[in-house]
Amino acid sequence: MTKTFKKTAILIAFIMLSVNPIRAVRPFITDDAAMSGFRRSELSSWVFASEAGMEIWHSANWGFTHWAELTIAGFWGRSKYDFVNFEGEKTTEKEWSYTLPLFQGKFLIRDYEPNSWPGITVAVGTDMPWGKGAFVSEGPNAFFFTSVTQCLGEDENVLFHAQIGATFLRNRKTKENLTGLVFGIGTQVKVYRGFHLIGEIVNGDPYEHGVGSLYQLGIRQFINDDLQFDLAFGAGISGETRASTWITGGIRYVLSFNRNDRFAPNGRRIIN
Repeated sequence: MTKTFKKTAILIAFIMLSVNPIRAVRPFITDDAAMSGFRRSELSSWVFASEAGMEIWHSANWGFTHWAELTIAGFWGRSKYDFVNFEGEKTTEKEWSYTLPLFQGKFLIRDYEPNSWPGITVAVGTDMPWGKGAFVSEGPNAFFFTSVTQCLGEDENVLFHAQIGATFLRNRKTKENLTGLVFGIGTQVKVYRGFHLIGEIVNGDPYEHGVGSLYQLGIRQFINDDLQFDLAFGAGISGETRASTWITGGIRYVLSFNRNDRFAPNGRRIIN
């Protein structure tokens, strides 16, 4: 492990402990089939860091009902890129950039229950090419996906997630319409109390058009019903958008304005 990578790991740990508490599945791409809940808000931040630079994401969502929620997100950070100058020398430039907003609506088809039929949700959204620097999209991007979650064990001992959808990008320069397939599978396995192991294999990311295939493995810790954090290692399988290896971490905090709801200890499933 290089010194730069070690410094990146330390920086992520620091950010996870110092930022304002903040959503459930991210930084993992495979979403779950669960909702925030009526009058509940989830605030999240996550970091994606590699030799190619760093992305710091922030998102907030609000549950209008038990079956519908709206998410708003954006991200900023530093990217590095190589180019050849007028003297023919290869140099590396660093650039700070940001982009926002991303909007996503998520709708519940069926809530999941332990040892029963899986839950199903549908999400649609868009991100606009607004901002500065390398992170700004080449054009308006729209996406949709369906998520399915299977729960095993009364205490959500094992969760399996599957996701399938697509992205649509309108390139402003070439006027091309580009499409991409998004799919993935992930799991969360309870080890002891709030400590879980998590992992996923995905192709594409609804939030970033053109991402190739990748995998991520890591840990998830639930401090209580409203606070959790993730830390993971990932690597690309195919495609050039993502760096070959990275470290990612995230933290989520839930604000509830409807205390009558009861939620599962380690998830967002509503207990009737």
